[in-house]
Amino acid sequence: MTPEELSTAIRGALQSAVDAGDLTAPVPAEVRVERPRSREHGDWATNIALQLAKPAGMPPRAVAELLAARLGAVPGVAAVDVAGPGFLNISLDAASAGELARSIVEAGETYGHGTSESGRVVNLEFISANPTGPLHIGHTRWAALGDAMRRLLAATGAQVTAEYYINDAGAQMDKFGASVLARAAGQEPPEDGYPGEYVADRAREVLAQRPDLLDLPREEALAVARDLGYVAQLEAIRATLDRFGVHFDVWFSERTLHEGGAVGRAVERLRGQGHVFDQEGAVWLRTTDFTDDKDRVLIRANGEPTYFAADAAYYLSKKDRGFDEKVYLLGADHHGYINRLKAIAACAGDDPEHNIEVKIGQLVAIAGQRMGKRLGNAIYMDELIEWIGSDAVRYSLSRYPSDSPLSLDGEELRKQTNDNPVFYVQYAHARTANVARLAGEDGVRRDEGFDAALLTDPTEAALLAVLGDFPRVVAQAAHLLEPHRVARYLEELAARFHKWYDTCRVRPQNADEEVTDLHRTRLWLNDATGQVLANGLALLGVSAPDRM
Repeated sequence: MTPEELSTAIRGALQSAVDAGDLTAPVPAEVRVERPRSREHGDWATNIALQLAKPAGMPPRAVAELLAARLGAVPGVAAVDVAGPGFLNISLDAASAGELARSIVEAGETYGHGTSESGRVVNLEFISANPTGPLHIGHTRWAALGDAMRRLLAATGAQVTAEYYINDAGAQMDKFGASVLARAAGQEPPEDGYPGEYVADRAREVLAQRPDLLDLPREEALAVARDLGYVAQLEAIRATLDRFGVHFDVWFSERTLHEGGAVGRAVERLRGQGHVFDQEGAVWLRTTDFTDDKDRVLIRANGEPTYFAADAAYYLSKKDRGFDEKVYLLGADHHGYINRLKAIAACAGDDPEHNIEVKIGQLVAIAGQRMGKRLGNAIYMDELIEWIGSDAVRYSLSRYPSDSPLSLDGEELRKQTNDNPVFYVQYAHARTANVARLAGEDGVRRDEGFDAALLTDPTEAALLAVLGDFPRVVAQAAHLLEPHRVARYLEELAARFHKWYDTCRVRPQNADEEVTDLHRTRLWLNDATGQVLANGLALLGVSAPDRM
């Protein structure tokens, strides 16, 4: 019996009680079941009796006892206990619990997926680094988390678009062009330019396309170096993300907002909403009406739009493209953007509590040392991938909440030991594959038998309980946009599997032992575990190797 089937059975018991006149309360569309913290309390638990007590006009325990009597008669339910103020602890018989193994194998890559977030239309913007240099470790954290969020939302039925906002307008692009031109001429970049070695690479690429670059008039040469260098740097960013397994549906250019007149139109639209005012020759947005600490300038007195004006135009672009929810993943230095962006949403007539969510990622340190370009010790994504490996980087960055400061030990993440979480989980998957290979050599075939009632060992019950919890974990992680819940779940699943592996044998112990349905059924359970490990790792963008 799967958690979904148990939930349906509980709803059936509720409906039966209502139809018999024993209960007067609305039957909910869904009943949530969860694993108890202690296995001694059964396989599953629900607090539905506490939820229905008030509308039913009955004490919670009375509702729980009424339901317990009916649930006890459901096939596959071994026992139902009422605990505390009215919790229901449900134990399944071995056959019913064991059927989950077959269900998982048959569901394959779709097990754990669902429709809990169906109806959500989400624009998920993450990374959005300036195209003036390589992606560094801070961007890497958002790449791992943002892509995992995208995968989780898609797996639970949401319509999600991953978007990269290219900050390709403004003075930084001119400084980048001047830096590329200087390198092409064999000179050092300007003092306020970009000194990285990658600029020399961009300069060589620009010269390959325009050998006449240094013969052009200064202003024309600057424009060519800026535009061709920008294209080359953006391609380098795309290539890095491709190595990291991150792909975007939309690459949105900030420059198009200015060149297409979207910024000016955005100001007028906001003025029409009644939140724009003129003062001292500048155009302002009254964001203090919506919890911002001060009003913000949209158009300077000299007629130049601010970055904030582009932010407003970009938000309205997302709104016009039909995205009900706009999720922004920003770096630690953007904390002040939360109220500003929410104020834009409110000024545009949206609900800032629903239509926009801003997540701020905290700093990342390597071996206790903070990283940053301004600190002069930035580590780039390409270097991280080469040093630690894409899987280890993605998993490690996904297993912590985005708002927690993070310190990584690169050498520890390279070690193939159980102290390394990504190795521990991947090794569990590789072990399931190895068990299946060796079992096949011994003549153990899944399709020749399955008897769920044989899965009676305590380690099997514990493993099945964790496997059954996967859909709930995925649904919760997607709803809260918290991929770390999946990572921590996988570590618990790996631990349960390793304990089961140490206790229960899938293969005959020697050549004289006959292959039985117990071996075959345990192979189903082994393969179900491997499937869930693979599905969970896929949601984090991490591979599930068959050999290690």
